[in-house]
Amino acid sequence: MITPMQQIPVEIRQMAHEDIAQVADIERRSYEFPWSHGVFRDCLLAGYTCIVMEREESAVGYSILSVAAGEAHILNLCVDPKFRELGYGEQLFDELLGRARDMEVREIFLEVRPSNETAIGLYRKKGFRLISSRPAYYQGREGREDAAVYSKLIKKR
Repeated sequence: MITPMQQIPVEIRQMAHEDIAQVADIERRSYEFPWSHGVFRDCLLAGYTCIVMEREESAVGYSILSVAAGEAHILNLCVDPKFRELGYGEQLFDELLGRARDMEVREIFLEVRPSNETAIGLYRKKGFRLISSRPAYYQGREGREDAAVYSKLIKKR
């Protein structure tokens, strides 16, 4: 009997330096203007919360969270294009929210391209609200693209 893809177990764990090549490959296949290998390395060296979602010993997603002064900022969250629409993005997002709560974060922020309707739908579902925009934040094919800034207050457990 063949196991349906969504029933194969996944593990979310801390990212290690050995994961960077796989993570950077997912990033390259996901974005027109991807983060470099060095950016991921720097996030690890800075002590950011860097997590990987693994399935059958291969990375299928990752996320980066910075925390300071009671605030958190989701810097990156991505699922391999081959594994999208299986709920993995939401699982990663929930993991980040839980870790932020455990670190006693009061508010969490993120930026998103206004054209990324799938991500915006997830953020709204999780209680994030649009608070502002950042003009010319993202690199684009025809110049720069604004970012929509969302935030959520985190309740203590």
